[in-house]
Amino acid sequence: MDTITRTYERNAQLSLFRQVYLWMAMALAITGMMALLVAGSPAMLSLIFSSKFSFLVLIVAEIALVWYLSARIERLSFTTATLMFIIYSLLNGAMLSSIFLLYTAASIATTFFVTAGTFGVMCVYGYVTKRDLTSIGNICLMAVIGLIIAGLVNIFLQSSMMSLIISGIGVLVFVGLTAYDTQKIKHLLVQEGLEVNDSTKKIALLGSLTLYLDFINLFLYLLRFLGDRRN
Repeated sequence: MDTITRTYERNAQLSLFRQVYLWMAMALAITGMMALLVAGSPAMLSLIFSSKFSFLVLIVAEIALVWYLSARIERLSFTTATLMFIIYSLLNGAMLSSIFLLYTAASIATTFFVTAGTFGVMCVYGYVTKRDLTSIGNICLMAVIGLIIAGLVNIFLQSSMMSLIISGIGVLVFVGLTAYDTQKIKHLLVQEGLEVNDSTKKIALLGSLTLYLDFINLFLYLLRFLGDRRN
């Protein structure tokens, strides 16, 4: 009986984790297609980037969506939460369209595959390791705040060396967060009993959003090292 129970729990966990990565992959695909669509439309690029107001509105909308979804996930229906995740993916795609103007398509593709490989390795590590990654996760979360502050300061300093240092630290931080978040999602699903229901599906959806953000940030920091700028 114990063997049957363990097998059931293992299968349920794997099913929920598949959903986490399927939703994350879906969000990345939506973001990529949206970025390509906007990058190929001068009118949409002008609408987003020619006005500080429209650019600011887009940033505020993204932050508000992530905050609301994270804070209200338990009260939202699964359908509403999924729709909000899709809308966020579209908005983020519009924001990321600028990378196609700054970097060559070949270097973007190369960076994407490097990111995917690194991300995959850290997800596997976070899932199988017996080591508690909470302390590493807390350090990385504090480092994210430092990265934001340093990035804001460097807007005024315009230091290429500081930008390089920030990017290097950013890569390490989001590599660590990927492993930590994977382990955290695994523990949350175990605490919920590993049954595939609305509660665990919403946890899986929120987990996919978290890992999606880890992937995007890791990609952007790596792009500063691996990306070839257009002339």
